[in-house]
Amino acid sequence: MAGSTPASATADGVAVPAAARPRRISPGREAWRRFRRHRLAVASSFVLGAMVLAVLFGPLVWTVPINEIDFSARLQGPSWAHPLGTDDLGQDLLARMLYGGRISLAVGVAAMMVAVIVGTVIGAVAGISRGSVDAALMWLTDLFLSLPQLPLLLLIIYLFRDTLRELVGPEMGVFILIVVVIGGFRWMPVARLVRAQFFSLREKEFVEAARALGASTPRLVVRHILPNALGPVIVAATIDVAAAIIAESTLSFLGLGFPPDIPTWGRILFDAKDTLDFAPHWALFPGAAIFLAVLTINFIGDGLRDALDPRRVL
Repeated sequence: MAGSTPASATADGVAVPAAARPRRISPGREAWRRFRRHRLAVASSFVLGAMVLAVLFGPLVWTVPINEIDFSARLQGPSWAHPLGTDDLGQDLLARMLYGGRISLAVGVAAMMVAVIVGTVIGAVAGISRGSVDAALMWLTDLFLSLPQLPLLLLIIYLFRDTLRELVGPEMGVFILIVVVIGGFRWMPVARLVRAQFFSLREKEFVEAARALGASTPRLVVRHILPNALGPVIVAATIDVAAAIIAESTLSFLGLGFPPDIPTWGRILFDAKDTLDFAPHWALFPGAAIFLAVLTINFIGDGLRDALDPRRVL
């Protein structure tokens, strides 16, 4: 009959109108619904997005040179001419903060990618393998976990930074070295997480069905197991971004990060350490930026954990 609602028969032979059937929700929409209900994560996403936009496009609006020296304006507090004040050389802190934010956030994201890629590959190989391969990779993971990270970071950067500066330039050389070193000491938790997920998923029915149909091991990993293991990895990646930002700030604060003419939030803090009594603004703003970036990233990680965990009911 024209205008009637389509119906389908159930197992008992009873016709059910299409409008009365439960609507299927895709996993992506369900995850987005869960994430939106985490108010701190949503608010943190807006704050972090605003910070990213500020460091990307702020220098196009605030065009003061980052290394312009003005001794007549040294150590001035916030004013209309210098909204965040100046440092001991009269350099504008707002311009240096915007420029440094690009580097600090880029280091965090790049180091996270290194850690996730290395950890995912090692964890996947260990998780799909059995016997000696798994044991050897987990021994390597335990070895890296047992190493003192900060002293090794300082030693490696001290030994190789001059070589990389000569090869690819002062800024890019230090950037590559810091990203590789930080990422190289952050992959172990990701590898353990991926391995545990592979152990749980490789015996599932859909994997056994694909194996019975003749799927090769690489196809099982890439098409069936790895996509279902990415949820926890995404959450771990957000935590790695925050950890990498803190690590870069620590290295810069200890004087083994970027050179003085390349400001990062950690480098600005290092330069301000001797003026806390009479020019606290110099350390306050980069410290607040680091704190806010790490806090928002951690809240986003909490929201993603809740959104990607099907066992959690919000």
